[in-house]
Amino acid sequence: MSVALRPATAADAEAVSGIYDHYVRTSTATFDLEPPGVAAWAEKIEGLTGAGWPFHVAVLDGRVAGYAYVGPWRPRPAYAHTVEDTVYLDPAATGRGVGTRLLASVLDAAAAAGAREVIAVVADGDTAASLALHRRLGFGDAGRLERVGRKFDRWLGTTLLQKTLDAAPPGGR
Repeated sequence: MSVALRPATAADAEAVSGIYDHYVRTSTATFDLEPPGVAAWAEKIEGLTGAGWPFHVAVLDGRVAGYAYVGPWRPRPAYAHTVEDTVYLDPAATGRGVGTRLLASVLDAAAAAGAREVIAVVADGDTAASLALHRRLGFGDAGRLERVGRKFDRWLGTTLLQKTLDAAPPGGR
């Protein structure tokens, strides 16, 4: 298995959209009810990378097999060093170590970009692998929110996890 990790570009938006669309339509891993579309993903990639945050893709056997990124946790200035991570894999790429390598890469890049705290919000349901991935990379449980989303005629909660990265540089971001 040959996995290459690299920064995403707007040209990856179609592949990223395809991966995410699967989860929107078939799982509770996301609370989105409708796929956002390729143009929205191109804007997200450009917006996050333009702001200095990492958005990486994993390329497996010549095609995008997953993506991960961080973005601002909250818009207030005091949260400037706190980000939320997101990671999704093509179902064919799961269980092969791709997610671990991909998220680790984004966390390293987030630390270099000035992030100090990373929050993961993991929805109930089809997410045991996501919880295991985050815990494997040193995230600890930070709390639970019960019945905060409704999808597929079910009320769902979220588990919050948190990881401290190296301290952000003084006067940084």
